[in-house]
Amino acid sequence: MPPCPLDRLPDGTAVRLDPRTRRRDGDTVLLGGSPLRLLRLSPRARALLATDRLVVTDAATAGLAARLLDGGLAHPDPGPRAGTDDVTVVVPVRDRTAGLARLLAALRADPGTAGVPVVVVDDGSADPAAVAAVAAAAGARVLRHPSSRGPAAARNAGLRAADTAAVAFLDSDCVPAPGWLTPLLGHLADPRLALVAPRITGLPTARAGRLTRYEGVASALDMGPHPAPVAPHTAVAYVPSAALVARRTALGGGFDEQLRVAEDVDLVWRLAAAGWRVRYEPAAVVAHEHRTEPADWLRRRAFYGTGAALLARRHGDAVAPLVLAPWAAAAWALALLGGRTGAGVAGGVAAVSSVRLARRLAVPGRPAPVALTAALTARGLLTSGRTLGRAATRHHWPLAVLLLGAGPRARRLLLATAVVDAVAAWVPHHRAIGLLPFAAARRLDDLAYGAGLWLGAWRARSVRALLPARPRTTGRPG
Repeated sequence: MPPCPLDRLPDGTAVRLDPRTRRRDGDTVLLGGSPLRLLRLSPRARALLATDRLVVTDAATAGLAARLLDGGLAHPDPGPRAGTDDVTVVVPVRDRTAGLARLLAALRADPGTAGVPVVVVDDGSADPAAVAAVAAAAGARVLRHPSSRGPAAARNAGLRAADTAAVAFLDSDCVPAPGWLTPLLGHLADPRLALVAPRITGLPTARAGRLTRYEGVASALDMGPHPAPVAPHTAVAYVPSAALVARRTALGGGFDEQLRVAEDVDLVWRLAAAGWRVRYEPAAVVAHEHRTEPADWLRRRAFYGTGAALLARRHGDAVAPLVLAPWAAAAWALALLGGRTGAGVAGGVAAVSSVRLARRLAVPGRPAPVALTAALTARGLLTSGRTLGRAATRHHWPLAVLLLGAGPRARRLLLATAVVDAVAAWVPHHRAIGLLPFAAARRLDDLAYGAGLWLGAWRARSVRALLPARPRTTGRPG
């Protein structure tokens, strides 16, 4: 991976605090980001952030803006918009000529991409003439692999063929919304930005079955409505390769061609490790033709799960299915296994953790922020509880099933965990899908993914992808 340039954000770049970032303690503290962090601001930083918008004018403002961006407390607002005359669209395809024709027609119909060069990489299609004909009708260049080498190799072939500053990767089962490219290219004004991804939504279909509705609100490709930095152990840990815009020189050799699954996650994490920025920009939207046939859908979910073991071999605990602070793990273990006495001791563990945090955040001459740290501790416990429940119903369900034979209390606990997990995930989408079909699809989704996860670990002869991790520490800009 090429080294990341140390250039700062250019003058004129503007960032705006995330609406979920909160000011505390007389505007001396910012609380937000992912993972949640508390940032104590110096007097000068407070002056620069008198409003929620910060414009880069010198090295100091550039440094503060960069730290806010990297912590997820602020986002570009918006950066300077680049033109579309220095980008190449790369489309890997295999035996999907109808989807390819639909995608190329959408690109031609969009004024923002009508004149953009397109490279179609045929990855061993059974009917290469049909692919070539569709591409020729749209004025696209075609590269062909005589036999399938996988999506990573197909994208890399297009990457090598491009000579523009930016490369946009689009899968052939996608249809970009008009104007999708402009907000993504605008992020390239940041010299440290290597990759930016749009939001992936479901392609409208005449057949709106239960799985179609579920995929419309809970697709593994949809990273949600909020912009974010992309890095391991954050709210947006990866972005899918169905649609990406990249700085060509940042990708080096591109995707790892040895990977047939999770090659997009691997690329994102290698870029992050090298110091590059990767961002998620939901202002740009690309529709995707989701799999909605039950058997095909379940196989795909299990296939995604098998990639975790491959990622663990390359990236260690970045792929950990469970990230817990030791104090939170101890508190929940005591509360769940120790009865009333254990619950009381768990409360003591949480109280001690809150007091220790208050001491760490105390500023000479000011009272310790006891109320704030108590709220943070409670929030940490709640988040840890949801993480444990998610692991029990998704990543580690084969272990959780063993609890069914441990007695009625354990069975009630597992059932309650599954119900609470489903209801909590359904509430934001209650207008789009009913609770029962959502809960049933979520349980099937989790069973398939977890089965793939354990299958991948067995094939790799390694449990690394199954092990928990501690939260990573972060600095406190200000």
